[in-house]
Amino acid sequence: MKLHSLKPAEGSVKNRKRIGRGPGSGKGGTSARGHKGAKSRSGYSRKLGFEGGQMPLQRRVPKFGFRSPFRVEYKPINVGKLQELSEKHNLNQFEVADFVKFGLASKNDKIKVLGNGELNVKLDVTVHAYSSSAKTAIENAGGNANTL
Repeated sequence: MKLHSLKPAEGSVKNRKRIGRGPGSGKGGTSARGHKGAKSRSGYSRKLGFEGGQMPLQRRVPKFGFRSPFRVEYKPINVGKLQELSEKHNLNQFEVADFVKFGLASKNDKIKVLGNGELNVKLDVTVHAYSSSAKTAIENAGGNANTL
């Protein structure tokens, strides 16, 4: 190895023009930032959604409605689906774990049974909530509607 064969490691030297290193560098003075204005100053960062002074989209679009941060969202399952599952899998008792097993809900979902469809089988159902029509449909078929 000789002095004339030495060279920097691969990728260590960036092939770019260094700015702000005097007028002879070709990028001195304003350091390629143009003249005046916020963009030429140090510490400048553009605000999220800034559109050059034009009214930003999130302020142009009309806003309406309200969604409570304390709402409880339920995964709906109809009484007709319970009938279908009980016939298919020969079940007469349903719990949250069963709905997770059949892929109708995830383990953290709260489940509400709704009254759409018909129920002819006696079922014991244990979930988080029921609509009034679903509860009467289950009880009219001779089953129990238990709440967690």
